[in-house]
Amino acid sequence: MIIKLNAGLLENPDTDLCYILPERIEEFTNHLVSDNGYDISSSELCIWLETEYAEKMACQILKLLKKEKFCQNDLSLSAEIYISPQECAELEHSQKIYP
Repeated sequence: MIIKLNAGLLENPDTDLCYILPERIEEFTNHLVSDNGYDISSSELCIWLETEYAEKMACQILKLLKKEKFCQNDLSLSAEIYISPQECAELEHSQKIYP
């Protein structure tokens, strides 16, 4: 699973999101989702997550993004969520499921 954040849509494009968001997701999903790395460019931040229940957990993650702010950001306004059956799949080989 990949969460892509558009830096231009963030109130506070803090790179600490690379650590804070996956940690909170792990806690929120009772460790059914775990951190699997990230990639940062000038315009976006991509966070890779690992889970056996991608579609179900994507719904849970979306609830979390709508409920809580991270580094003063409402990530539900800037996040795109992608899933793939392949482990560590690149964004272009993943299916966008939100929005």
